[in-house]
Parts: sequence; C-alpha cells; structure tokens
Amino acid sequence: MTSNPTSRPLSSCWLLAALVLMLSACSSRPVQESAEAPDAKPPARAVKSAASPKMIPAVQGGGYYLDDGPHAMVPADLDEAPDAVPRIEPIYPPSLRPYTVKGQRFVPMTARHPYRERGHASWYGRKFHGRLTAIGEVYDMYEMTAAHPTLPLPSYARVTHVGNGRSVIVRVNDRGPFLRGRLIDLSYAAANRLGYINAGSAEVEVELLTPEVIAAMTEERRESRAVVAQTPSPMLPQPIEVTRAASPDGSGAGAYLQLGAFATPANAAGMMQRVREKTDMLAEQMHVLDDDGRYRLQIGPFPSIEEARKAAGHIVMLLEVQPYLVMR
Repeated sequence: MTSNPTSRPLSSCWLLAALVLMLSACSSRPVQESAEAPDAKPPARAVKSAASPKMIPAVQGGGYYLDDGPHAMVPADLDEAPDAVPRIEPIYPPSLRPYTVKGQRFVPMTARHPYRERGHASWYGRKFHGRLTAIGEVYDMYEMTAAHPTLPLPSYARVTHVGNGRSVIVRVNDRGPFLRGRLIDLSYAAANRLGYINAGSAEVEVELLTPEVIAAMTEERRESRAVVAQTPSPMLPQPIEVTRAASPDGSGAGAYLQLGAFATPANAAGMMQRVREKTDMLAEQMHVLDDDGRYRLQIGPFPSIEEARKAAGHIVMLLEVQPYLVMR
C-alpha cells in the first residue's frame, strides 16, 4: 500500500527538501571564486577519454590555486597537445549578463569584436577537472581551453607568452579568474604548452579570434586540403641529421615551429617522412633536435615571430598538424 503524500509529517517534507538541495549542489561545478548563481545550464558533455594514454609523473610544485595542481600522473604527450580548432559557434545567451564576484562587477562582451590585451595568466587543474564550466560543459584540464571574465562564451583566442614567444589557440568556455590582476585562466595543457606550469603565472597577450578571422582560416584550410588531395607528391625516404640543443645563452636565437617531441630518433624520423610525403614546403629548414634525450622535430629558424606564425597557418592547412612556436 502506498501512503498518502498529504499525510506525511511536516518534518519529513523539510528533510526531503534539504536532501534534494544538497544533491543538486553536489552536481554542479563550483566556480573558482564565489560568484552569483548562474542560470540553468545546458546538458554537460562527458570528459573525453583517451585509449590508455601513456602516463608519466607530473612535475610538482609551482604556483596555482589553493588545493589545486596537477594529477600525480599526466599524459606523456602533453607537449604535443594540439591547439583548439577555431569554428564559429553561437554565443551562450546567459553568459552575456553582467555579474558580480567578490565585489567586482564584470560586464561581458555581447559580440566577438576585435580584442587584444596584455596581462597575467594563471592556470587551473585537478580541482576543477570533470566539473561544469560556466556554459555547462565539462572542464578537461588536458584540452586547450581557458576561462575569461568578459569574453563571449564560447570564443577562441590566441594566447602568447610574452617572455618566451610561445603561442597557443584555446577555446574560452568558462568564467574566471576573479583574483585582481589576473587576465585569463588557462587549462593545465595550455599552460604547459606556454611553459609556465611551475611558475604558476606568466605575462601573456590575449587576442580574440573574430568570426571573420575564423571564417578565413576555415576557407583556407578547405582549399589547401583540396589542393593536397589533387596533387600527391610521393617521396623516397631520406636520412635525417640529429643536432644537439644548444644552451640558451642568447646566441643563435630565433623563432622555430615544433611539430612534435619524440622518445626516439626513429619516431622523429617517421614523422619527418610523413611531412615530406605531403609537402616539400620548408623541407630544408626541417630538423630533429636532441634535447637531452627528447627528440624534437622543428622547422626554422624564421626571421621573425610573425613569419613563423604565417608558416604555421600553412602547415595546419596542408598537414592538419598544429605546430607551436618556440624561441631558442
């Protein structure tokens, strides 16, 4: 026999309501700093799971949020984590409303207008891994994402480390950081690519990719794929020369594009051969660098950072490989 709901004691109803509130609170992502409660969010996407990736111990130490940091073991190929691929997406409407956190009022941009700003970047890791972002997606610290207080969500931005010239493209899908003096929070993977994991923060330049820029990048990529498909250029295997990395004493400094880092020279040679089979562009500048047992396939040097970025755009379109900028 089922009981009549109207005959329950009042104390039981209050207890049931309290349990419901507690369970709902546990299912949502706590923001990095206390903020006004957001509106209802879309269904969350599950964190992508890699097929048994090789894991290595994470470098511990450095600055990050209280009780945060890396996992004990992290993917071994984080140095090769590809940039986010920009695409035009609708803006999530609830993310456009002004909000207040810790006495600071933030007014989000309502359109993806040109934006470029310098400031300090921090990063967030395991404390928020698997929890919901401000637009209801699941935060994955090993993807190229970021949090920003006012950029439209989602957006794509190019973030450049002012100190070393490294650059990444991230998908901005969260709000934060809310500490004064912080411009952007990057995922663990993005901060690792920029080289400031141990430092905890770094001065960066953030450039929003406008819809016009993204549309042009998409069209160029589509046209280049068509050209590559129509004009294959098979090549015979070629020997490679491995050079030793020089100490960073300032001599011979220049901009390079790194296509990957490998555990053995043979793996680096295999990647080099795959690149040569698709295009001979910049083949003379391609080399393998032995960096204390880590074999890095790089192209360069380029006369300037801008020239390197242009070449990186062509490589992405032709090879579907996302290189990243290094200075040495």
